[in-house]
Amino acid sequence: MSLAEKQVQLTNQLAALKNGQDRLALLVDQARKRPPLPVDFRVAENLIPGCLAKLWFVPHFRDGKCFFDCDSDSLVVKAIAGLLCDFYSGYPPAEIRAHDPGFLAPLGITQHLTPNRRNALSKVWERIRQFAEQNSTHAKDALDAKQSLL
Repeated sequence: MSLAEKQVQLTNQLAALKNGQDRLALLVDQARKRPPLPVDFRVAENLIPGCLAKLWFVPHFRDGKCFFDCDSDSLVVKAIAGLLCDFYSGYPPAEIRAHDPGFLAPLGITQHLTPNRRNALSKVWERIRQFAEQNSTHAKDALDAKQSLL
């Protein structure tokens, strides 16, 4: 499934709820079920700076795709960051870079966030985008190597 298809699926799921507060409540409920990051990853270098809550963000790159994990000591922050991490995990860098999370704004989720939490959301997106950019050459090199074997 492409990110565009995933966006339609997520938008339909969230739009089925009557308002932004209900959508945020669903995301918070999902965050409660999200396993915490292992202690080894809850270190200073994985913290997103500028957030009142502690927000850890851990990117991984394997098999030409980006994967993202996060955790926070705030359920709301964990919910929003988790939404982005889940949405973008498992996709190649080029597809991630071509698909920003602006589609979330009309769903009313961000309007119920404090300015600091909206800032955390934008910082997580920035980290995801930067990681995808950094790994674009690795993904291209892997594809080139695979094609040369054929």
